[in-house]
Amino acid sequence: MSDVLRESIKPMRVRSSKVVYFLATVLSVLGTLLCINQIFHLKLGGFMPIGSAYYYYILATYLSLVFLLFPGSKAGNAKVMWYDWGLFFLSVAINLYLGANAYNILTKGWEYAAPNLPTLASGVLCLLALEGVRRAGGGSLFWICLGFSVYPLFAGYMPGFLWGNELSLLETVRYHAMGVESIIGIPTRVVGNLLIGFIIFGVALVATGGGKFFMDFAMSLMGHSRGGAAKVSVISSAFMASLSGSVISNVVTTGSMTIPAMKKTGYSPVWAASVEACSSTGGSIMPPVMGAAGFLIASFLNVPYAAVMLAAFFPALLYYFTLLLQVDLHALGHNMGGIPRDQLPRIGETLRKGWFFLGTIIMLVVILFYMRTEAWAPFFVMIFLFGCSMLRRETRLTLSGFIAFLVDSGRLLAQITGILAGVGLIIGALSCTGVANSFSRELVLYAGGNVALLLIFGALTSFVLGIGMTVTACYVFLAIVLVPALVGVGLNEMGAHLFVLYWGCLSYITPPVALGSITAAAIAGSDPMKTGFLSMRLGSAKYIVPFLFVLNPAMILDGTTGDVTIAVISALIGCMLLAGSLEGHFYGFGKLPWLYRGLIFFTAFLFLWPHLPTDLVGVGILVGLYFISRFGPLKLKRNLAGKQGMNRA
Repeated sequence: MSDVLRESIKPMRVRSSKVVYFLATVLSVLGTLLCINQIFHLKLGGFMPIGSAYYYYILATYLSLVFLLFPGSKAGNAKVMWYDWGLFFLSVAINLYLGANAYNILTKGWEYAAPNLPTLASGVLCLLALEGVRRAGGGSLFWICLGFSVYPLFAGYMPGFLWGNELSLLETVRYHAMGVESIIGIPTRVVGNLLIGFIIFGVALVATGGGKFFMDFAMSLMGHSRGGAAKVSVISSAFMASLSGSVISNVVTTGSMTIPAMKKTGYSPVWAASVEACSSTGGSIMPPVMGAAGFLIASFLNVPYAAVMLAAFFPALLYYFTLLLQVDLHALGHNMGGIPRDQLPRIGETLRKGWFFLGTIIMLVVILFYMRTEAWAPFFVMIFLFGCSMLRRETRLTLSGFIAFLVDSGRLLAQITGILAGVGLIIGALSCTGVANSFSRELVLYAGGNVALLLIFGALTSFVLGIGMTVTACYVFLAIVLVPALVGVGLNEMGAHLFVLYWGCLSYITPPVALGSITAAAIAGSDPMKTGFLSMRLGSAKYIVPFLFVLNPAMILDGTTGDVTIAVISALIGCMLLAGSLEGHFYGFGKLPWLYRGLIFFTAFLFLWPHLPTDLVGVGILVGLYFISRFGPLKLKRNLAGKQGMNRA
């Protein structure tokens, strides 16, 4: 059923036996009811747990499910083993026990000194969190979480800025399990307070046929234009990747349809795979949902999620705008047409059948900006979505379809909870030792106040960590240790958080790892490394734009109306020039020799840095180049094929 969300944040085998299927359904319902009861303050049956107790109950619901859904070894086992059942029941029991004692933990300071039984329960919960992150997030993330979780034991022996407060083993496990900055810290709180509703909404949208609608909608809008199949890939993947937050799953699902269509209309396998990989990688930066990272940014900054959406919108638009332009210019230069209109869905018919899918996205954005409690938004929108979907047989959920929707929701939330509970150990270790603050302070001192050096170091760190972690885990770690350093040298706080988020997900399209590109290459039958390097070129805006908005907040719509207007217009022009220089073909110029490509590439950066003097210099260079190309000694030959392609488009 909801295949876009069926894949995990990392590709892993998931069990689906009848017993597990039943339990996933039950726990998904319980988790949803628990969340609704908490955020709407319903007090169902008189039950209204205090904050910490609620997060333990979330772990009892979703962390426990990890041990049934995800096998304990790479080989996997379709049958749930006795130790899986043991870990499941142990996780339920431990979290229910700690939840029932949340008031004692809070009032009696058990995170510092507790009786033997809660201390034992704390140690078990730490081990369960580590095993959960290993199953849900993979081996690399497990070793990182394990290393940081025991760091307090050795912090007193570490040199320089790595030195921190040393804790004993019992103090460490108590702090991790019962403190408010570790396992039940910001990541788990984001799951309980915000993510449950938004993840369920994403699953519901796909379950009722939203995936097909957005694909048809993109086809009807862009399919007939030159390179239409590639443009459909960009637009549909932008929609769906934002909702799922998963690069790999989006490549697998939308790519299985868009990649063959691109190849059929003339794109090489390498090009088709690269376009899909870049399109799907943008999901983590594209509002309205942005995966889990966007909600974490809101929590770290203590701002409404709508503020994060607003700041993230224009940089994400620039990324997809540059990608679309490269796709169009490639089609223009190679005289590619689109998909015949008789093979495309009609826009009127598509909207008539699925207008409410587009309506739900618009409604979600509007509610997020105007509703006092943003956690309510996805639930209200889901009422509208399910109500409208019941009006048509094609979108109406049957009983089996509704159960599958519940299982998909539970499966995805189990994985996210398993990952974020483990990531909480990293935050807890850095918090209790005080290393996070000293690390940021030393970074600033090491850079000597040089903002450029600090940004380059931050970008490289984000990229390297993104290789071994999920985007969310990478962002959480850097938000603790790197963002304070960036803010400390005077950079915009929102821009700094978005900067590390952008660079944390670049490993999906950058060799040698390039998981998104490699997955797309497998579907397209192309060379993985060639696909990865072409993905870097097509996704070039993602490497450049973060440096621009972190240095100039007007790029994230933070500034006066005049500053923001100049930033928007000049950045759009700059991205057009960037796309033309990288593709070697530009509107009004035709095919570009290397000299022209280099000059236009330089001019692109004059516009991308949004200041009126650099914009005027850029305009002068561009006008001069155009006249030289038409009448001067370096006159360019007109590209007739390109002009014909332009006329057809």
